[in-house]
Amino acid sequence: MPRKSPLVIGHRGAPGYRPEHSRSSYELAFAMGVDAVEPDVVATKDGVLVIRHENEISGTTDVARHPQFADRRTTKTIDGLPLTGWFTEDFTWDELATLRTCERLPKIRTSSASFDGTQPILRLIDLLDMVRAASVEHGREIGMVLEIKHATHFASIGLDLVPLIERDLRAGGWADGELPLVIEAFESTVLAQLRETGIAASFVYLIEANGKPFDLVSTLGRAAPDYSSTVTPAGLDRLRGEVDGISVNKRMLLQPGSTIVADAHARGLKVFTWTCRPENVYLSAPFRASGGKAAFGDYEAEWQVIADTGVDGVFVDHPDLGVAFFG
Repeated sequence: MPRKSPLVIGHRGAPGYRPEHSRSSYELAFAMGVDAVEPDVVATKDGVLVIRHENEISGTTDVARHPQFADRRTTKTIDGLPLTGWFTEDFTWDELATLRTCERLPKIRTSSASFDGTQPILRLIDLLDMVRAASVEHGREIGMVLEIKHATHFASIGLDLVPLIERDLRAGGWADGELPLVIEAFESTVLAQLRETGIAASFVYLIEANGKPFDLVSTLGRAAPDYSSTVTPAGLDRLRGEVDGISVNKRMLLQPGSTIVADAHARGLKVFTWTCRPENVYLSAPFRASGGKAAFGDYEAEWQVIADTGVDGVFVDHPDLGVAFFG
């Protein structure tokens, strides 16, 4: 990634202003000066990688308004939890291409919701081309932080994401290190598999504040380690040589006395954190202000605590605010 600390990464583009993962969301992030953007990838029935926050798409598309797809609504167990809705793996790409994106948080981001129904879903190959073109247009190197979603689930239904990701990165000219690429996932198994393909990228392990990674739960059951053990000195020791960095829930850095960043840096690991958002509903209690959930609180005070840890990258929903503060 470009030599700057911390990197400001447009989380799903600029979803504070446009529906997440839409074309306009990414274009706005480029224009606002991000160092990189972060797409999430899931797969279709016919092996096309599409950019959606989850494989369940009722909250981010207008699929429920398409009567021809009413019979696709179903309940599945995803990463051990039941979920009802419409799932990308039950559609072909041609079918998904008829849908339009919607704001996932319309009560919080009412302005963004005004763009509902106007833009199609992007494929990974579309965004790879967009980022490359934006680097030229804006005269600076823009990277990508590619997040893999639900790899164990997809593999269990015969949609191994590893060869699909390798295929698109190689076809798009992103596999040889010409452009800055980070690959991240909440499951270490898929990171190891992708590393073996020889793709030139940094590999980052996503860490939740609680719970256990589903890939290890599926193989080890109750013996699977929890995420919190991963950021202890002993846990970080085990990651050395396996990944290039970790990306942690910001709550873990806001805990008094947190030494996660220093401990990781001592072991040669980079640290990213997610997600820096200004709205009260997403801020830690001490930084909230009056005005309700959607109002901006004292986000700069919270972000200063995060910056003071020495973190290497921050994911933001409002890239202009992130660049102004962290830049």
